[in-house]
Amino acid sequence: VPGNRGYKYFGAAKDLPGVRELFEQEPPPPPRKTRAELMKDIDADYYGYRDDDDGILLPLEQKTEHEKIQKVLDEWTPPTDEESEEMDTSDTRQKEVPSQEDIHRALLEKKKRELLDKYVL
Repeated sequence: VPGNRGYKYFGAAKDLPGVRELFEQEPPPPPRKTRAELMKDIDADYYGYRDDDDGILLPLEQKTEHEKIQKVLDEWTPPTDEESEEMDTSDTRQKEVPSQEDIHRALLEKKKRELLDKYVL
């Protein structure tokens, strides 16, 4: 028995309580898999690319989608005439966008005012 400093046990001495544990060695831990060994077993099933192949998932998704659409349609109420009259259309009106010429003219006037203010006291 290794680690017993040369003692050897024969016959019934092997069955003594302290000696029995010496002979019962723990099995070595299984070797750890390397990253390459782990990646070797990963295929399209792992990522879920073949979930549609069995034909079970598609009907379940269609049923759930139909139920959710029906729920949203049941909760939706069409707007009444009172609600549409209360809407403020001032925010939805189209704003007037200045043209390039208007912007150029405004910039020239601004520069002209700045120069006049600077040189005319």
